[in-house]
Amino acid sequence: MKIKRWKEDEKWWLWGDFGERVREAMEPYRRNGALLFYLHFFPDSDLSLATHGQLVKVTGLIWELDKVLRMVVSCGSVSLESSYEKVNRCIYTSTLLYEFEEPGMRPSYVRESCFLWRMAYSERFSTDFYITDRKSGIRALVKAGADSNVIPLIIESTLVKTTRKCEVLSSPLRKWLTERNLSAEARLLRLEEGYVKEGSSVSVIGMFQKQNDAVMIVQPQEIISTRCLFRKMLLPADFDGLILGLPRMADSASHSNAMQPLD
Repeated sequence: MKIKRWKEDEKWWLWGDFGERVREAMEPYRRNGALLFYLHFFPDSDLSLATHGQLVKVTGLIWELDKVLRMVVSCGSVSLESSYEKVNRCIYTSTLLYEFEEPGMRPSYVRESCFLWRMAYSERFSTDFYITDRKSGIRALVKAGADSNVIPLIIESTLVKTTRKCEVLSSPLRKWLTERNLSAEARLLRLEEGYVKEGSSVSVIGMFQKQNDAVMIVQPQEIISTRCLFRKMLLPADFDGLILGLPRMADSASHSNAMQPLD
């Protein structure tokens, strides 16, 4: 097999290495694309007709924690707070930090390629929450907390992106990095954050369980395939956890849209 080569500053850069990095970087997008398409086209279930162990999709509003506690005193749900923006009363939060790599040998046209951003740090948390099925009006407990495998399809928003002219990072960013034992030296960074707040609308795919009068949505006990999605030219993707995403007409409070000035 021939490997295409470029010569730059008397050094050889192999296209084969870059192509492998492209494939590795694109794999999560391919899988998430298949899961997102599966989530949007999976029909909403009517929980009043669902049977124990059935795979269901529920779209509805998340109950606010204080309302749940007034109704069910023994509820053990705990709300979350986003890591960087400190947005409270969330049921899911994610904060991702990317660093820009500076490979010494590469063709000039890939200097600003998105594939040169490397994830340096990530935080993802979810907790149990209640959701009200918009079809039947039934309130169900979604077991998305500890010991649950959750597959989030939440798109993070870019909050901070440093430039090459940046000599000193902003104090909030330095504090955030220091608290996590990360280097606070000035460099090319991109910080993204996403969250789902209580009171917003979400879609969940999981397994239906009913114990006495308690209705729960839990992660599937077996691996499930999306099968081939011919309309979108997507290969099948397997999943074995709760799929959490936003409906097509999502609430603006469901994820971060705020932008901060560049450092």
